[in-house]
Amino acid sequence: MKLPYFLLDVFTRDRLSGNPLAVVLKADELSSTRMQAIAAEFNLSETVFVLAPKVERNTATLRIFSPVNEMPFAGHPTVGAAVLLGLQNRLSAVRLELGVGNVTAVMEKMDKRTGEAKFALPRLPERTGELTDIAAVAARLGLSESDIGCDGMMPAQYSAGNAFYLVPLADAKALERIKLERRGWTDTFSGERNSVYVFAPTPKERGNDYAARMFHIAHGSGEDAATGSAAAALIGLLAEHGGYGDGHHGLKVRQGREMGRPSEIGVQFNIEGGVLKHAGIGGPAVILAEGIIDLGE
Repeated sequence: MKLPYFLLDVFTRDRLSGNPLAVVLKADELSSTRMQAIAAEFNLSETVFVLAPKVERNTATLRIFSPVNEMPFAGHPTVGAAVLLGLQNRLSAVRLELGVGNVTAVMEKMDKRTGEAKFALPRLPERTGELTDIAAVAARLGLSESDIGCDGMMPAQYSAGNAFYLVPLADAKALERIKLERRGWTDTFSGERNSVYVFAPTPKERGNDYAARMFHIAHGSGEDAATGSAAAALIGLLAEHGGYGDGHHGLKVRQGREMGRPSEIGVQFNIEGGVLKHAGIGGPAVILAEGIIDLGE
């Protein structure tokens, strides 16, 4: 069995920045066990497998795996796969079937190896947990309690398909000072998912509104360069407590700078009558490499 695959850098237009992604095509004959093994072999934050759609009018079914488990939704695999399939098939609308629901991504070609995709979230973000021990949160991040919180927002857990503990900081300089204390991590950030998305406003930076870092200690890989599903969850906190009124809001979130993998995620949301009614994310992706997986079968 030989399967074509592509490597892309997502949430960036520049190769060797953003968040790397492996996309494996024609994966219909692979078992879940094989997919998991291939994802572990690539050892990227996510690998996405492209299968034939269950509904004919759709473009593809996607299955998304981290090195250790399957995920119902993740932002950068959705964006990367949409750009790749859009470029390959000359599509401006890519209809994808995900574990969390169906997504229609609008894809704009930039050149033969680069595109930009954006899509409405199949599930609006919602608050899924509390995080009230500010001293413990600060200790896990190597910060002081005065660093935690900004613009009326305080830590809490939100999910738009994948749950994240969202930790607002007073300013972006605090992001640079983070020194993780792994002892006690799962006690402070408890539950099945203890991924932590730390963010801060960037009023003095041109071209973006927030800066963020994402840590997922349980997966062993530490920090992620660009996390679309975390930015999707962030929309929930911003809509409820960020001071955004009724209307349409489009924001930019930078991530990955501290890792040397700068990235930019676009988030959009509509508030009507004080209630979040629509949310979406998007960004660019560029094809870096391609090859063949030879399973010798």
